[in-house]
Amino acid sequence: MGHTDVMQAEAPRAARGFWWRLLATVGPGILVMLANTDAGCMITAAQSGAVWGYAMVLPQLVLIPIVYVVQEITVRLGLVTGRGHGELIRHHFGRGWAWISVSTLFLSAIGALVTEFAGIAGVGELFGISPYYTVSTATVLLIALALTGSYKRVERVGIAMGLFELALVPGALLAHPSWHQLLQGLATVPLDHPSYVYLLAANVGAVIMPWMIFYQQSAVVDRKLTLRDLRFARWDTFLGSILTQVIMIAVVVMIAATVGRTHPNTPLETVGDIAQGLTPFLGAAAAKVIFGLGMLGASFVAALVVSLAGAWGIGEVTGIRHSLNTRWKDAKAFYTVYSLAHIGGAALVFSGLNLINLSVDTEVMNSLLLPIVLGFLLLLERRALPPEYRMRGWYRWIVTGLSFIVMAFGVYMGLQIVV
Repeated sequence: MGHTDVMQAEAPRAARGFWWRLLATVGPGILVMLANTDAGCMITAAQSGAVWGYAMVLPQLVLIPIVYVVQEITVRLGLVTGRGHGELIRHHFGRGWAWISVSTLFLSAIGALVTEFAGIAGVGELFGISPYYTVSTATVLLIALALTGSYKRVERVGIAMGLFELALVPGALLAHPSWHQLLQGLATVPLDHPSYVYLLAANVGAVIMPWMIFYQQSAVVDRKLTLRDLRFARWDTFLGSILTQVIMIAVVVMIAATVGRTHPNTPLETVGDIAQGLTPFLGAAAAKVIFGLGMLGASFVAALVVSLAGAWGIGEVTGIRHSLNTRWKDAKAFYTVYSLAHIGGAALVFSGLNLINLSVDTEVMNSLLLPIVLGFLLLLERRALPPEYRMRGWYRWIVTGLSFIVMAFGVYMGLQIVV
């Protein structure tokens, strides 16, 4: 066999090897990105489509590289150091900063859990099921899932639930969007309108949640990925970045083609509001099933990821065992924190508090936390990584600039909500 024949024979084998390695590595990036399209983000996307229609599609495309470059740093930090985000902060900046960062993260996680459980409750109400049943069932399932003692099992179930969000893609097509108006919308950036800037800030500020950084860095460590997996972990993150924004675009397009075309100023603050707005166009059953499945998947996977991020963060700061690959009796404190987060979130949903106000307060906290979280991320990338794994040259400047843009939009959004 000649040299050319050998190369031709090895090419398919190399391609198969690449895809097998990618399939073996894929998980943390996909899961965290599915969680990124959570209940609050979906409602923001729906409101964006209702008010500004197809003009809100372009920002969703632009956010793909932004969410990727930020989360890719967490992948490098986790794989190179073998430590979670909270542990690295404690090691390089002291226990005090670590506690401040993780305590605010945990409070934010509780608030986010309320939003996700409210989303699950809203889906149940679409089908006439009491929130007491839906939220209680979700709480038990989420706690039981973590107690199985296997990170990979948790990840697989999370991704399977999160893929229900893909129901929104055919939903967008069933809404019969105007492709001509969509192309026009891609060329429309009305930055001179305050309401557009406000919704733009809401979308940009929500593209990076503080818990995403804590989760993905801890997840690649708990998954036992190594530096040999870096290339494939980056692909995992990149594919997840595309997936999350495709789902957001589907929501924007679906609402722009329906509610945004006929009643552009309709308030869309709950699952019921959105399903009711879609009913005249998709039919009652299709509206409930399509948006209900999408919201259920988003809320479930986000509840899983948010609570794990908070529990991992506290475990990393305190030094207690904090792996999903351990049994209950070997990591009681970690599993207790994880379980209490869910129980606390469910209790707040049942308490009669104004959930919309609580969700808004959570958005404010997430927005104002962004400078702290992204600031630590950039500092750790420079301090915790060996020189050969740090960003260099023009790439460093681009990533730093994009991070500051996200921070600025986050603070702007937080202050706008407060005021």
